[in-house]
Amino acid sequence: MNTKWKKFIWLGLIASFSGFIVIFGATPAYAMHIAEGFLPVKWAIFWWVIVIPFLVVGFKSVSRITKDNPELKLLLALSGAFGFVLSALKIPSVTGSSSHPTGTGLGAILFGPSVMVVLGSLVLFFQAVLLAHGGLTTLGANIFSMAIVGSWVAFIVYKFCVKIGKQKLGIFLGASLGNLATYLVTSVQLSIVFPSADGGVMASFIKFAGIFAITQIPLAISEGFLTVLVWNWLQSYAVNELQMLKLLKTQEG
Repeated sequence: MNTKWKKFIWLGLIASFSGFIVIFGATPAYAMHIAEGFLPVKWAIFWWVIVIPFLVVGFKSVSRITKDNPELKLLLALSGAFGFVLSALKIPSVTGSSSHPTGTGLGAILFGPSVMVVLGSLVLFFQAVLLAHGGLTTLGANIFSMAIVGSWVAFIVYKFCVKIGKQKLGIFLGASLGNLATYLVTSVQLSIVFPSADGGVMASFIKFAGIFAITQIPLAISEGFLTVLVWNWLQSYAVNELQMLKLLKTQEG
């Protein structure tokens, strides 16, 4: 077994062990994913209606990648594991709630936002079932904020920075801003459902976004640095895979 695959296996074991600790060692907390039952039925359905077309496109993208380049399956799984472990790490917030990284930036940069919609949805589903982190009725809303908006922001920021010759900066900013975009959208989603009695939706949004920012901004910056470190590791041990992904992205435009 060559060094490259040994590195992949060790990283996979570390991710699995970390996930085991998170699942069986975490204490109950009010998580930043919108919790089960928090949204009225009409809003839960609304977000699902928006999400479904993205999922259809995403599954087609995953199917195409795994069919055309089966050797990328391990890297695809690694991107999903990275998202699961990071977004399951709950950090207490000043409100009695919690904040956490999202982990969607890496997968969006590697495979594109459509693929990350699927991976992020799977992450959110298993977190809802295993960790009570989020919920099944609110899954559509959480997919939209984290797996769709977060992934697209990360991808667009990365592509822009690549065009100006700043790839590493693009990775850092993509992961960081994708994280922040997720929580801005979550703030909007909550504000619409729970408008302030004095000031309406806008006042409620300012309140939610302001509270989340206290812990989320440092987390976003940290996630950006961590994503760059993982990218550096991949550049050393997954050169062929990264070259394949660049060709695929070029062909897809």
